[in-house]
Amino acid sequence: MNTECKAIADQLRRALGGEAWHGPSLREIMSGISAGQAGKRPIAGAHSIWELLLHIETWMAEPLATLTRGVPMRDLVGLAVEVDWPPVGAETEDRWKAAQERAFSTGEKLARAIEGFGDERLGETVPGRDHAYYILLHGVVQHTLYHGGQIALLKRALA
Repeated sequence: MNTECKAIADQLRRALGGEAWHGPSLREIMSGISAGQAGKRPIAGAHSIWELLLHIETWMAEPLATLTRGVPMRDLVGLAVEVDWPPVGAETEDRWKAAQERAFSTGEKLARAIEGFGDERLGETVPGRDHAYYILLHGVVQHTLYHGGQIALLKRALA
């Protein structure tokens, strides 16, 4: 039986891993990007691919904590920039691989949490926020796609 929560989880998985209607998923876009490339800023004033990936992961980890542990959703934009945009640190291939694995793992954990959340709760207000879970969860998918598009443009600029 299809439910809204299952549909949102499906859309998140497509945005992250494949068979997205719009084009390449985040995993497909990230394919072949080295740590050195991920840390570059080919467009002045833009975030690097690595920074964007860490930011995407942050914006999946926060709702995951809210869904699974009842932790109030923080206003990431209102916090220190290092929270919303975690620092990259040393740009090694091992750290780049780990960052990707962590982001996709967090995304899958969030998709599973969304599937089990229950459509009847989608209208409830997210703890710590002034909007419903419905808005938050669709927003995570939209946010992932938005920054995935930026990563695709940065990858093209690196070529």
